[in-house]
Amino acid sequence: MRMRSLRLPSAILLACLFVAGGIGTINPSDLPEDGGRMSINFSTWHLHDSLEVQTVWLPVLQALEERSGGRISCNLFDVGALGSGPDHYEIVASGRSDMGYATLTWTPGRFPLSDVLSLPATIEGKETATEIGRAVYGRALRGEFAGVKVLEVNPCVNSHLWTNEPVETIEDVAGLRIRTPGGLQTRCIEALGAVPVFIPLDAVRVAMENGTIDGIVTCPSMIQPFGLDGVARHCTLVTFGCVGEGLFMNQDAWERTPEDLKGIIEEVCENPYRTTGGMTKGTYDSIIAELNESGVVFTSLPPEEEARWHAAFSNVTREWVAELEAEGLPAREAVEIFNEECEKRGVVCVAFPPEWR
Repeated sequence: MRMRSLRLPSAILLACLFVAGGIGTINPSDLPEDGGRMSINFSTWHLHDSLEVQTVWLPVLQALEERSGGRISCNLFDVGALGSGPDHYEIVASGRSDMGYATLTWTPGRFPLSDVLSLPATIEGKETATEIGRAVYGRALRGEFAGVKVLEVNPCVNSHLWTNEPVETIEDVAGLRIRTPGGLQTRCIEALGAVPVFIPLDAVRVAMENGTIDGIVTCPSMIQPFGLDGVARHCTLVTFGCVGEGLFMNQDAWERTPEDLKGIIEEVCENPYRTTGGMTKGTYDSIIAELNESGVVFTSLPPEEEARWHAAFSNVTREWVAELEAEGLPAREAVEIFNEECEKRGVVCVAFPPEWR
């Protein structure tokens, strides 16, 4: 079965929300005299027809409205309605939106320790990614997010290498110009002898068509929405990790939220993927299967060759840790915590130096 995203405008979907009973839902008869109502403007860079918006963010907003008994109303601003992808953390922090989803690694240097979330690891579902990210945040990353309410952070799901020509060895990737999502993937691309290039996702297709770049490191869910399955006809299934991301609320908006609604917001948003059942491992598998049916050729490396790539990634970890620790940041501790939280959930951090075990 081919996957198809819904195409109803968000305004229509939000207008059709209804008040549902159940655990966590407020009875309108229990409202204070002023109603204790609030409106949340929600921002994300994801495309409106993407699985992220249709199976996660719209259902999250619906859950907030329903569980609050209609006291929370929500407005969705997706794609570039309020600004570009790299602007989205600042969009929330500055109050242009009350709540939003941001990619941390698109602002290099702003969250140095949080780059640990972009280490190559075999994560295939966002619910698991968020469990890992929240645990690492609680143990190692709190100091990087002063001034916003952190609802969750996560390392996304693993990215692969998508190219216009087959890549089967490190030698094949040497010299290629590869679009990087940022974070430690930039260093991993360099470690393989390729040239990392950062350009917006919506410019990748044209860049591949005209030869400006030869490929992209990204997660499977980004391929179809940005039309890349027509140009990136080969995928090397090496675990690159992905990017650090998260769901944040403006601090002023959080502080003026009625106390009883804060609990509902945290319950719904602490793991949006568990709340909605969106972007699961099953979603990952379905996307891979559909891309395979559409003609994308997938290549799994032999163990010996894969080990060479993992060794290069482990060296990236060593170098990154040495640089940050020279600046006084506890990077090795953050890496060890990330690896520990991965292992608890059956995830392998392929960039974890073996001598650190």
